Amino acid sequence: MPNARFDVLCLGNAIVDIIAPVEDAFLIKQQVAKGAMILIDEPRAENLYGAMGPATVISGGSAANTAVGLASFGARAGYVGKVRTDDVGTLFTNDLRATGVTFDTAPAQDGPATARSFILVTPDGQRTMNTYLGACQNLTEADIDDAAVQASGIVYLEGYLWDPAAAKKAFLKAAGIAHANGSRVALTLSDSFCVDRYRSEFLDLIRTKVVDIVFANESELNALYQTSDFQEALTALREEDGLLGVITKGAEGSVIVTQDETLAVDAFPIETLVDSTGAGDLFAAGFLAGLAKDKHLRTCARLGALAAAEVIQHIGARPATSLAVLASQNGLTLDR
Repeated sequence: MPNARFDVLCLGNAIVDIIAPVEDAFLIKQQVAKGAMILIDEPRAENLYGAMGPATVISGGSAANTAVGLASFGARAGYVGKVRTDDVGTLFTNDLRATGVTFDTAPAQDGPATARSFILVTPDGQRTMNTYLGACQNLTEADIDDAAVQASGIVYLEGYLWDPAAAKKAFLKAAGIAHANGSRVALTLSDSFCVDRYRSEFLDLIRTKVVDIVFANESELNALYQTSDFQEALTALREEDGLLGVITKGAEGSVIVTQDETLAVDAFPIETLVDSTGAGDLFAAGFLAGLAKDKHLRTCARLGALAAAEVIQHIGARPATSLAVLASQNGLTLDR
């Protein structure tokens, strides 16, 4: 869609990341299991927020990170997610818009507070995450702007949105509008636990052609096809009619699968792995940025690998430098 308003419109859980350095003693005092990723309620969220001390606060969530990566590549990125009219919701909105991402979803006037993920980083670099989902789970069909979806070349859906029933309906509405207007629909499986919860439904989305493109890492793909054999999972994916599969394998690079071909693409070399958070989100950003410009699938995967390599060499799930400049420096042009 050369005249699209958005190259990619991303739908996901709108979560504010609150990142703070802490000592191990803080985790013990707060009775938090080191390295754990747990869901918490609003009172617990308020308690942690008050106890943490100085923190870095940025808008986050998987699909939002992908949208920011797209904007960094110079792509036209839009985002749909739910916050509330509170201080944290205002921060999320302003921070995301400042990256160049269009975010126009109306905030909730009441109900649960804006979602927050409290990321506690100990001196050894390990992250302990406590997440309050709050308002982000209240995305509904009413939040899907028909015109915005119609004006998008690709609609990218976060698998975590399949948890709340109302968000599931929003997901399906956006996919239906996209296909009615000749646009492609992409789904990221989000994590293997998400796949375990909704395996049959995710497979149904693929086989009924609700989605055209699937992003997954190796463990998520194995979970989808209930196998520990990656090659067996790849074979099953290859047999899905008309599907484009984009599978990341960490330091081993990625595998791009269609019915006609299977491409293995190397990861970009890095100097030091600092923080792998956001690697998959940024890989998706690079791949989609290339796909939106009709680049060859191998080039799309190289762009994804470049973005992932950039983000894992520093703290945080957002690029610290212009991905468009980085792509140009590495001979990866995004011009049509």
